[in-house]
Amino acid sequence: MSDRKTRKPATGQVVTLLHESNCLQDNPLGDPTERVLPVYLPPQYHNPRNRHRRYPVLFELAAFTNSGPGRVTWRNFELSLPERIDQLIARRQMPPAIVVFPDCFTTLGGNQYLNSSAIGPYADYLTTELVPFIDKELRTLATRDHRGCLGKSSGGYGALLHLMKYPKIWGAAASHAGDAYFDFVYRAEWPSVLTHLQQWQPKNNPEKPSSPGFDDGRVAAFLEYRQNAKQLSGMDITTLMLLCMAATYDPDQQAPNGFKLPFDLHTGELLPSRWKQWLAHDPVRLVSRYQRTLRKARALHIDCGWRDQYHIHFGARQLHRALETANVPHHYEEFDGTHSGIDYRLDTSLPRLARALS
Repeated sequence: MSDRKTRKPATGQVVTLLHESNCLQDNPLGDPTERVLPVYLPPQYHNPRNRHRRYPVLFELAAFTNSGPGRVTWRNFELSLPERIDQLIARRQMPPAIVVFPDCFTTLGGNQYLNSSAIGPYADYLTTELVPFIDKELRTLATRDHRGCLGKSSGGYGALLHLMKYPKIWGAAASHAGDAYFDFVYRAEWPSVLTHLQQWQPKNNPEKPSSPGFDDGRVAAFLEYRQNAKQLSGMDITTLMLLCMAATYDPDQQAPNGFKLPFDLHTGELLPSRWKQWLAHDPVRLVSRYQRTLRKARALHIDCGWRDQYHIHFGARQLHRALETANVPHHYEEFDGTHSGIDYRLDTSLPRLARALS
């Protein structure tokens, strides 16, 4: 019997940086401008033999109600994200890479990673502040050909939109169950949200909003309730999510709360002029506009569970078809799963992006 001890695989390190944002100063929600920034460094990073080596960078964008710090914590019954990356690198399925976990959480519960006068300039925050900050602090390969972004749900949506709109920053992206096909996915949620908001409608001589899409007071009352509630119900979260989307897709500094709504709060009537603003941000509709940019990507990964409870798999299929029509190279995959508990899909996307960017 050999006395040789089994060598434990090397592990990476999660370092926590602190960043003070200029972009988020005076943001309309009053959210913090100083934020912690967890960063995964591969095992090779601190090896003396690699002291001059530089690494590709991936930004992992969190889903709605989550944030970067929440993405690197301990998990029950499954690997944490740092452990998952360690395993992929140890098995040589993925080349060493730096992975950044930005904190873009907001008072409205999350972010779509776009600039909004009602939420804040979070696209600028990522592209003009965090990217150069990471390149300055760490040994990165500091070009778009070695930098990518990925995420699930809102994070996947953000990654895809950033690949379209900021090709000088991002060279690859992965979207897991990213929001798409707004006519189907978002519109299906609004009837329940409108019914839920009735609890906060004005009771004494309610006045008709002065302009289509304006709040009659119930949205403001709900947001105040959210601020003081000790616990939010599932319907509270869904309502907050749809209001966050409205603040992202149809901001208006002249409107109550800083944004307009796509439905009449009392009658449930769809407001075409307002809904048009939402559709202008639908990835399915944006492919033709950004097809030349998308063709230059080093990698594009899209997947979704075919039992997604928000029915995003239908949006993913339309997005896949639009990309094929535009001759945009990409990897598309459906898997047997829902919208929940799909971090294991990173075992597919992380290696694909890291290889393309190395």
